[in-house]
Amino acid sequence: MRYTGPKNRIARREGTDLGLKTPGSKSHARLLNKLNVLPGQHGVRTRRKISERGLQLREKQKLRFIFGLSEKQLKNYFKKSVIKKGNTALYLSQFLESRLDNIVYRLGFAPTRASARQLITHGHIAINDKKLTIPSYQLQIGQKVSFLNEKTLKIPYIEKTLANKDVIIPIWLEKKAVAGKLTSVPLMDELSKQLNLRLIIEYYSR
Repeated sequence: MRYTGPKNRIARREGTDLGLKTPGSKSHARLLNKLNVLPGQHGVRTRRKISERGLQLREKQKLRFIFGLSEKQLKNYFKKSVIKKGNTALYLSQFLESRLDNIVYRLGFAPTRASARQLITHGHIAINDKKLTIPSYQLQIGQKVSFLNEKTLKIPYIEKTLANKDVIIPIWLEKKAVAGKLTSVPLMDELSKQLNLRLIIEYYSR
């Protein structure tokens, strides 16, 4: 099942900002203030030394939470990646980065991946000008992502998100005004900054 509990709790559990809260919000500010404190009544205690297996598990959980996946979904992505010749971590990151909800988030159309999923399932996003409501849809090179109609642009949090000039667009995406497209195969650079993908591959390869 996909995790639906308090988002700040799991970010504090992992000891890092997982991008689950809208930057600049009060909730995000509270998270940053308590990021190094474990959740729960004993949160002030120091973190125990983690075994190699434990490190693998924590990295896998971080990846799950970042993309909002269930355990079954992530395991299926791994199975698809491992049967391909070459770098399994690279293929895994490509499958995840090519998800429509992730592309909407990476283009700066939504402040979080969760809000991107909501936009998609509510019918606000179009692929090549046709409505698509499947967040896990694998975007193909050259396909255009845009808002289905201009009314969506008037939603307050969308207006604020689109006005943010600090969004860094990955080199494998192209953005023009309120539309974007996948121009090449996604790289694993962005994920590698947040996670140790090797540990995740080892976790599933046991």
